[in-house]
Amino acid sequence: MQHLTPEQIEELKNILLEWRNQLIEDTKKNTGEALSFEGADEMERAEAETSRILTLRNLDRERKLLKRIEQTLQKIEYGVYGICESCGAEIPYERLKVRPIASLCIKCKEKQEEEEEK
Repeated sequence: MQHLTPEQIEELKNILLEWRNQLIEDTKKNTGEALSFEGADEMERAEAETSRILTLRNLDRERKLLKRIEQTLQKIEYGVYGICESCGAEIPYERLKVRPIASLCIKCKEKQEEEEEK
């Protein structure tokens, strides 16, 4: 038996699609900003370069997030969405509603975070 109803899956899928579309729009806008350059003196060039570096970091973060969203949409397509990748437990709808790209249940996520702190 599936722990998520078809309605819940559809709702979460729509959230993911909207999120993906927004990220794509933002990425297009930010890519143009990262490539543009204006400034004549050294201070303006330095400020522009710092801004460009931050924008490129954000673009990389957005690219990684887009990849996770795409992977999550594939899980929905394959019928394996909402299953913890570590222990195989069902990820509650409430958790997925807050973090639709969650791939770990709370217990496994906490364990992962504890291990990262060591």
